[in-house]
Amino acid sequence: MPQPFSPSGPLMSPRAVYVDAPGQVRVAEMAPREPGPGEALVRVAWAGICGSDLEVVAGTRPAPYVSYPVTPGHEWSGTVDSVGPDVAPGLVGKKVVGEGFRSCLRCDACRSGDTNLCVSGYAETGFTDPGAWAGYLTLPARLLHVLPDAADLRAAAALEPAACVAAACLKIAVQPGERVAVVGAGTLGLLATQLLAAVYPGALTVIDRRAEREPLARLCGATHFTTHPTDSGARYDAVLEAAGGTATARLAIGLVRRGGRAVLTGIPAGPADPISPSDLVLDQITVHTVFGAPSRAWTYAVRAFAAGALNPAPLMSREFPLEEVSMALQALRDGDSVKVLLRP
Repeated sequence: MPQPFSPSGPLMSPRAVYVDAPGQVRVAEMAPREPGPGEALVRVAWAGICGSDLEVVAGTRPAPYVSYPVTPGHEWSGTVDSVGPDVAPGLVGKKVVGEGFRSCLRCDACRSGDTNLCVSGYAETGFTDPGAWAGYLTLPARLLHVLPDAADLRAAAALEPAACVAAACLKIAVQPGERVAVVGAGTLGLLATQLLAAVYPGALTVIDRRAEREPLARLCGATHFTTHPTDSGARYDAVLEAAGGTATARLAIGLVRRGGRAVLTGIPAGPADPISPSDLVLDQITVHTVFGAPSRAWTYAVRAFAAGALNPAPLMSREFPLEEVSMALQALRDGDSVKVLLRP
C-alpha cells in the first residue's frame, strides 16, 4: 500500500499561516506537498515580512495581485528537503533562496530576460501561490538559487528585497566616482546602499526623515546622511528611490543633475505627486522603474551576498516564532523595526 508523503528529518507537526480573507489570519497544521516533476520541497528556515504582506493581511493589495485564501511569504531562506522527478538529486541538502514570480519562460518578455514582466498572467509565491510563512514550501526547482554551504540563512532571508534593489542598481548602472543618493533608509534603501557602496561611488548620500537611521546607513556604506536633502542644493548623477511615499518619487527626480538618471522602486499609496514632463525633457533626465526582480537581478544579489559585498544581517531587527505572527505584523506596523522575521 502506498505510504503518505512525509518530508525527511524530524517531524514536528509543521504549521503555516493562512490568510483566509482580509483581516482573517490563523496558524494551523500544514501537510507539505510532495514535489512533482521539476519541483523541490524546501524546509523553510526564515521568512521575512514586508509592506506588501501587510497589504495582503489588510486587504489593500490590488485584487489582481493576491488570491485568498493564501499563505504569505515571498522573502525566505531554507534547505532543500527533497526533489521531484527531473530535478538533480544533488540539490537535496543545499541552502537556497528562491525567486517569487512563476513566469512562463515562453512569452517575449521572458525570452528577453524580463521574467518579472511575464505576460501570461501574474503568479507569485506568497500572493497567488502558497508562500513561506510555513514549515515547508514546494516550488519549481528552476526558481532556486543555491547559497554557499556556510551561508547565514537568517541574513539570506532578505535576498528577495535585495534582488529587487539589485534590479534598480542594474538599471542606473552607477560608475566609480559618481555622486549617488538613496531616498529611504528602510530595508530596500539600506540594501541598495550596500550594493551601491560596492562599486565605489565618489559620494553616497542616504536621505530619510528618521535621523536615528543614520548609524545604520553609514554601517551600510553611506558617506553622507541627511534629513533635509534640498537645503544644500546638491545634485546627483544617480538617485535611487526606495521609500515608496507619494512625494519621494518627485524628490528623487528633483535631486538628479541635468543629464542624470533616477530609478523608482516604490509603489506609492494614495494620490500621486505630479512630475512635470517638461522638467524631465529640459533637464534630459532618464527615469527607470522597477517592479520585482528578474532572474539576472537575483543572480547579482546572490553573488554579492556570497562574496561578502552584501550583508543583510545588521538589518534584522526582530524575530518571532510562526505562532506569534500577529505580534510580528504589529512590530512592522509600528515602524521602529527595519526587517522583521518569522521562524517557522
